[in-house]
Amino acid sequence: MKTILQIIEEAGGLPKAECISIDNEPWMRLLIEVLPERGPDGHVVVSVAHYGEQNSDAMRDPEMLFEVVNEEGGQSGFWPFYFRNDYAAVEQWSRRRDGAGNLQCLPRLTRDLEQFAEMWDRNLREQGFLEAFRRRKCGQTELFENSGERG
Repeated sequence: MKTILQIIEEAGGLPKAECISIDNEPWMRLLIEVLPERGPDGHVVVSVAHYGEQNSDAMRDPEMLFEVVNEEGGQSGFWPFYFRNDYAAVEQWSRRRDGAGNLQCLPRLTRDLEQFAEMWDRNLREQGFLEAFRRRKCGQTELFENSGERG
């Protein structure tokens, strides 16, 4: 999820990027959240979701949860472990802890989620979500400068 990682870094990094909402018509709103709980392997968790609406309810299409792991060379890697699509009534965990704290892992589903995340990342970049974030960020800066406030 290189596009998501770049957005998080431009928002100030994981500690400052608690919740980023990006509107980019005609696509569904993208929400990136750093969650307070830790993932199944104990790392920081980032939720990435497209949100639509059905009968006044927020619908995820999809939502994925990733553990953010520092990999070789200081790069951050996104390890997917959860997928949800409300429209299709699908919810899948590829890694999670059971009630006794034992790690349960489904390697085939993990690979499927990794492949989906790569495709989704390409789509987000091609659909211009990084540029939409940058436009929004610049617009906010200009607003604060014009009003004399800082955010």
